[in-house]
Amino acid sequence: MFRIGEAAELLGVSADTVRRWIDAGRLGATRDENGHRMIDGVDLAAFVRAPAEDHPELSSARNRLRGIVTAVVKDTVMAQVDIQAGPFRVVSLMSREAVDDLDLQVGSVAVAVIKSTTVVVERSTPGAAPKGRTSS
Repeated sequence: MFRIGEAAELLGVSADTVRRWIDAGRLGATRDENGHRMIDGVDLAAFVRAPAEDHPELSSARNRLRGIVTAVVKDTVMAQVDIQAGPFRVVSLMSREAVDDLDLQVGSVAVAVIKSTTVVVERSTPGAAPKGRTSS
């Protein structure tokens, strides 16, 4: 069970957005013994999964993060593109030609499509800071 703030953090939206989804009946919630609205983890997962299932892409890649381009560094052959997708920073190295063909520049909206043979999954308790990362 997740509190509204925890669900919002997981989804990369504000708590007000989650409240609006609940009030509109798009996302189910129950009240705990203290009257706080709680969202079941299974219901939250189904809510997140639904838009992707309604609009399947014509690709075998299923990991898509839509965001804004925050940096583009190009040299003569290669380029680095940084995308901020909600709370996630995605960095892609690609050919300069690809960056030019896509007209990627700071402020552009882009989708990072990720297909990998190795994906590391870590389990974390909601609200806990990720291990191995410190802020300075």
